[in-house]
Amino acid sequence: MLALTMIRKLAFAALCLAALAPLSAAQAQQAAELQVTYSDGQFQPNELRAPAGKSVAVRIKNLSGKAMEFESHALKVEKVIPAKGEGVVNVRAQKAGRYEFFDEFNEKARGALIVE
Repeated sequence: MLALTMIRKLAFAALCLAALAPLSAAQAQQAAELQVTYSDGQFQPNELRAPAGKSVAVRIKNLSGKAMEFESHALKVEKVIPAKGEGVVNVRAQKAGRYEFFDEFNEKARGALIVE
């Protein structure tokens, strides 16, 4: 009888842990989202900040009348954003540092992701 009660308690505890595990995994994978707008050939803000060791999603809103290409050699990302459109670039977890980005179609438009 005691053994059966112990087995039931262990089984219940295992089920509880199994139910909570997906929540923890989903929370751990959730990336921080940063937003930047592009208009008049400039990024606003032109410096974004992110925590070291965590992935981030950068949402780019292109307010201009022409397509632009968000690109970063250091971050190994690029994405064409249509005129008056938006897109998301997923950036893997990075070490602390400064990572430059620019508009491939207008290289004077520059910004940086500061990872701290």
